[in-house]
Amino acid sequence: MWPFRTDHSRKATGALRAFYDAPAPDDRTSLDELPLLAVDVETTGMDPAKHDLVSIGWVPVTGGQVDLAGAGYVILRGSEGFTVGPSATIHHLTDDEIASGVDPREAVEQFLTALQGRALLAHFAAMEQGFLSTACEKYFGAPLKVKTVDTFALERRYMERMGTYPRGEDLRLARVRHRYGLPAYRNHNALTDALACAEQYLAHRATLNLHCLKDVMV
Repeated sequence: MWPFRTDHSRKATGALRAFYDAPAPDDRTSLDELPLLAVDVETTGMDPAKHDLVSIGWVPVTGGQVDLAGAGYVILRGSEGFTVGPSATIHHLTDDEIASGVDPREAVEQFLTALQGRALLAHFAAMEQGFLSTACEKYFGAPLKVKTVDTFALERRYMERMGTYPRGEDLRLARVRHRYGLPAYRNHNALTDALACAEQYLAHRATLNLHCLKDVMV
C-alpha cells in the first residue's frame, strides 16, 4: 500500500477500498511494463462542487500496448428532474440518454475496478481527478488518491524545454495530436477521448526520453 494512501484507505468502503488494497505501480516501474488506465470524463461544467459527472470512458494501456478489449464506457443516470442543460452542446448527451444511464455508484465501481493496480492517465488530469475523487467521496467515503500521468503536463514540459512557451490552445489534446501526426477524432465523447489520450501517451513515449513512472508522473 502506498504511504500516502493510509488515511484514505482506512475510511474508504466498497470498490474504493478494494482499489486501495490492490498493489500499485512502483515509481521505478519501467514504461515497458507500466500499467495505466487512460480516462476521460464528461461533465455539466468545470467545478466538481457545483456540476455533475455524466459519463466516464477508459482504456487500459500496458507498456506500449493499448488494450481495447478492456475499454469501458458508462453514462451516469441522473437524479429525478436532472437536465444536462447547455452542456449538451459539448458532450452531446441528451436528457433521455442520461435518464436511461447506469446507476452512478455502479458506474464509479466499474471505473475503480478497471483502475486497480494501474496509474491513471489523462489529458489535463485535474479535471478527471476532481470529478472522480468527488464521486468517490460521495459513494465510498474517501477521496481518490492515485498516481497520475498527464499528457498535458508532458507536452508542456517538452515545449518549454524546447524554448517554446505554449498558450492554452497549444495544449488542447486535438492540437497536440496534430503536432505528432495522429489522426483527428471527434472530441467530447469520453471513450474516444480516453483512446486519444492513450495514443498521445504512446507518441510521447516514442519521442521523449522517458524510462519509468517517475519520469512521467505529475
